[in-house]
Amino acid sequence: MKIKQKTILNDEAYLRQISQPVDFSDESYKAEVELLEQFCSETECFALAGVQIGIPKRMVYLKNTTLDVPLENQGYNESKVLINPVVLSRRGHTKYWEACLSCLDNMGLVSRPYEMTVEYYDEEGKKHHKRFEGFETTVLSHELDHLDGILHMDIAEEVLNMVAEERKAYREDHPYKVLSKTCDYDSNKK
Repeated sequence: MKIKQKTILNDEAYLRQISQPVDFSDESYKAEVELLEQFCSETECFALAGVQIGIPKRMVYLKNTTLDVPLENQGYNESKVLINPVVLSRRGHTKYWEACLSCLDNMGLVSRPYEMTVEYYDEEGKKHHKRFEGFETTVLSHELDHLDGILHMDIAEEVLNMVAEERKAYREDHPYKVLSKTCDYDSNKK
């Protein structure tokens, strides 16, 4: 089955909705998680929020949260699902030129925390607390914004329009930057 991704071209209002919590008593969420995994396994991406493929529920699929593995390496898949994630704390400050499958060729320079502690549930409904660090925090923060209808372009300091190959080259000269690992993110992100 071909999964249709939502983009700002035709689906911007849809992408800007706030995703609803997953109800574990309704087991249809398991099939939705499978759709997330299928889409990510067939697509070059770091991660995906459900709303990006028409599932406006609070679920995120993490495929590649490391800069050490090239995005085009389709075989690499962390296969981590976070359901009903809640950020408990965040600190530090990073900047990265983010892109998004839903935002076409728009790339933006976005501030994110360096470290974040998140409470979430796995596919079996078991609660977890996990500390994310570095680039994985950037990837997860981007997806968590999707759950609240926020696109990276909304919060970017600057937005450029570049196709994938241009973005790759631009990022080589403008890599992921760690400005602080320990500062209070909310007061230092500007």
